[in-house]
Amino acid sequence: MLDPATPSPVDLKDFSAYIASCAAIADQRLQGYAGIEAVARDEAALNEYPRLGRLRPPQDVLIIDQPSPAALDAARQSLLRGEVLLEHACAGEATRLGLGPKYLLSPASDLTPAVLRDMGLGKLAVKPTALSAMSLGRRHMLQLAWDLGVLAQEAGLSPDTVLGRQWLLIIVGETSAERIMADFSQANFYGFDPAKALFMIQRSFHGLDLRPGGGWAYDLAAPKRLHNHGQMLMQSTMNRQILRIDSGGKRFLEWDEYRMLLEGMVDKVSFNIEDLGYLNGALDLTGLATALELGGQGFGMVMEVVANNPRNPQKGGALYHDPQLGRDVMIESFQLRGVRNEDIAFLNKNINHYPNPAKMAAEVRRRGLSMPVSVKNGYLYFQPVQGDVNFLLPTAFVRRALLEPISAWKSAADTEAALKAMLMQERRPGFMTWAENITGLRLQKV
Repeated sequence: MLDPATPSPVDLKDFSAYIASCAAIADQRLQGYAGIEAVARDEAALNEYPRLGRLRPPQDVLIIDQPSPAALDAARQSLLRGEVLLEHACAGEATRLGLGPKYLLSPASDLTPAVLRDMGLGKLAVKPTALSAMSLGRRHMLQLAWDLGVLAQEAGLSPDTVLGRQWLLIIVGETSAERIMADFSQANFYGFDPAKALFMIQRSFHGLDLRPGGGWAYDLAAPKRLHNHGQMLMQSTMNRQILRIDSGGKRFLEWDEYRMLLEGMVDKVSFNIEDLGYLNGALDLTGLATALELGGQGFGMVMEVVANNPRNPQKGGALYHDPQLGRDVMIESFQLRGVRNEDIAFLNKNINHYPNPAKMAAEVRRRGLSMPVSVKNGYLYFQPVQGDVNFLLPTAFVRRALLEPISAWKSAADTEAALKAMLMQERRPGFMTWAENITGLRLQKV
């Protein structure tokens, strides 16, 4: 069993220290295991939430449909002033889709008839070839710039001025980092200020192997894999991991420099690139207004829950009440041994808020996150979860009065919904012409 409320210490001084922590945690948790096969057989039990049998339906979920006019105005002004750090998680490799990095995935070119057949998809309401040749990441960034521009115009401000005030943090993977950073350069940084567009290259790691004499060791012969989005968050608190691109190349920020930037932010919003609702509305003023109010009350994290999709139940963060802890908690589904996806009623939405982000980052840097194990290709890896911050900090859970099902491009079953969302984005009046103007690129389908 593994309790995310009491994580084992993780040393985040540097990557050598992190790897040493991984080996030490493996030695501690896997005593008595004779080999990786035994660990693989017990993986579900090793990761099981310790109070699984006592969990109850959530009890303290706030309905947030009607924030006050003052709260909504505070949210607008925080965006217009550039006081919200906009983080975009783009390191995922779309393993369930099998199509490479999500940011670079372009349906018009990547979803060929052969690929669609391999995905088990028949006739689709929207053909991939009906779309412009834009990647998911390009669509993601354009949507944000468009919505901020609309917000600026509504406030009587210049869209260029408001875009220039925004701070972005783009999380990319090692295999796609250069291509994604090149995409930003080619697209004129989507109208944002290059000096305020920060990147982090999420590190991947070799697996651990059990040595003949005992003890787990980092094996450079093992394949490299990402350690999930929890490692992404922990890495962002390490020294010289955040970078910007300037005329001299890449410049890496010291931890104190990044911490001071966070201290100037009223919120950090973490977007996931696979969220389909985002493609037709990147800014959620109701959610931001709520997060700012709750941050003022001392909450360090705000997590929104949505309904699971009954036609395609998904895994992810699941909300329950833990009577022993005396509060609601968000638990990753791989810790819910024996609970089927279709039995999960409340899932974490793809967007989380961290009001008081400097305090959150400092706590993660100090304590680390829980380290669930994962066996892949005969080696041991870890899969920490970003959402486990809810066990470290006071966390508020919120929902809308009407619980819409989750909408994210996670698997082949979500592909038709993804194509429809992209087509709706392209058909917005003036969107494609505006996109060409702001990027300087030819984007419309000929």
